[in-house]
Amino acid sequence: MNTPKPSVQEKIARLRATFIGQLPERIAAARTLLARLKAHPTDPAVIEEMHRFFHGLKGTGRSFGLHQLGVAASQAENWTAQRIESQSGAIGAEWLDQLEKYLDLIATMADKQEQYQPVPPEESRSVREESNPADGMDRRGRVVYICDDDMLTLEQLASQLRCFGFKAMTFNDPRTLHAAVLNRRPDAVIMDIMFPQGHEAGTDAMATLKEEIDQNLPVIFLSGRSDFGARLAAVRAGGESYFHKPARALELVAALDTLTAQQQSDPFRILVVDDEPEIAQYHALILEGAGMVTRCLAEPARILDELRDFRSDLVLMDMYMPSCHGRDLARVIRQIPDHVGLPIVFLSGETDRKKQDSAMRIGAEGFLTKPVAPDDLVNAVAVRAERMRALRSLMTRDSLTGLFNHTTTSQLLENAIASFQRGGATLCFAMIDIDRFKSVNDTHGHPVGDQVILALSRVLSQRLRNSDVVGRYGGEEFAVILHETSLDRAARLINELRLDFGRVQFHSAKGHFSCTFSAGIASVARHTSLESLREAADRALYLAKNNGRNRVVLD
Repeated sequence: MNTPKPSVQEKIARLRATFIGQLPERIAAARTLLARLKAHPTDPAVIEEMHRFFHGLKGTGRSFGLHQLGVAASQAENWTAQRIESQSGAIGAEWLDQLEKYLDLIATMADKQEQYQPVPPEESRSVREESNPADGMDRRGRVVYICDDDMLTLEQLASQLRCFGFKAMTFNDPRTLHAAVLNRRPDAVIMDIMFPQGHEAGTDAMATLKEEIDQNLPVIFLSGRSDFGARLAAVRAGGESYFHKPARALELVAALDTLTAQQQSDPFRILVVDDEPEIAQYHALILEGAGMVTRCLAEPARILDELRDFRSDLVLMDMYMPSCHGRDLARVIRQIPDHVGLPIVFLSGETDRKKQDSAMRIGAEGFLTKPVAPDDLVNAVAVRAERMRALRSLMTRDSLTGLFNHTTTSQLLENAIASFQRGGATLCFAMIDIDRFKSVNDTHGHPVGDQVILALSRVLSQRLRNSDVVGRYGGEEFAVILHETSLDRAARLINELRLDFGRVQFHSAKGHFSCTFSAGIASVARHTSLESLREAADRALYLAKNNGRNRVVLD
């Protein structure tokens, strides 16, 4: 019988216990340093070492919930930092007495072994079995290198980032990081400022690394210091962001999203309607040369089918065609609610201003006269298509999370079911609801509740594939459309997300907490209509809630 591997939560709990167990030994070493400093009050190396001790104790203590210990270490760190920055002569007895008082306070905090919230052991598994992370799960799989000389901080931060789909690799020395970056450039680096090698060893190492390898390598500095000097050194070393320890995972994820965005905007999709194939292809080639995707249509009667299949951002249309006048074709397009705002640009040899104005009165976005200069064509199309994208996003996206809204998700689900009925691949539909979310709002406040919703949206959107659809169905409820996915595989994928979301730590004035979600999943193989599929997933979600929450149920 195979012994189950410890979960990330269990590993972190053990690390907390190890840290607390090592405190007496660390404090004894600090007292030895203090004795050396009393014997040699002008030795700057000893002060630097004392400062590093307090620095590490502060960041790790706070990260593990030992707040009073962290406060005491912070005061001691500031005390030694001021001395280092002043660079004055011999240390006076009063300064040493104060340093000893800080050390005594830290020892008192350690003796009390300040209470912290233990992480519960991982629950038993049924559908709860963790799936293989190489199961095509990661949407982007961005690689992040984290460098910090405190292994406890490293493990905790890396585990949180992995919950959001980042491939986090840890290093405890700038030299090993340097070698790793030479071997493989990461998507971003998170770097502590202070290491045993020196007061600003992290910024110095990062500046060298960027100079030698890539000035554009995104860097986030992480430090127990928050003074102007440290921040200035981070900026000069090429740091784009700076976080004071202990950093919140969701804020780091937001910064990493901004710095490592790998997806470029999809190219504009332009439908060119002209009864002369050659001229249609000519204009299409100009637009394709500017990076757009085009489709040419010579038969106006097929316009509605093409719009449904191609989902264009703009229609570039000839005004005079044998079977249908462009003005009439535009009116047909405007009859369809989904296309009321679709930009239509006429491209015609018509130079009569009154006729051009007549064509524009049906709601066209522009009128270009043939022949049109390639740059003018590209600019006219790009400006209007970009506006369409922005308006479409406002209409289809949830304002808080950026996910598809309820209406759009339902439309995409309906399209996916229609594709399945025409012989397409199978799909599954999952309904997800955050457990006891009202209690989160009541206890921690609605702004913190919004952070929980945002965190789940990031876990879902970053961990699922590009081909899958994630939507916010309303309030704390989400919907996921999993294309080409069996029911069993869907259960494994959603369950892995459930486990990882439960590991994300949230913070408020009331303290630290975590959340869970319940999910219900149904397959189009059993429920072939929109309503039956949606009802089946909702029914499974209801069972998950009634059976104790924090679980995945299949219909």
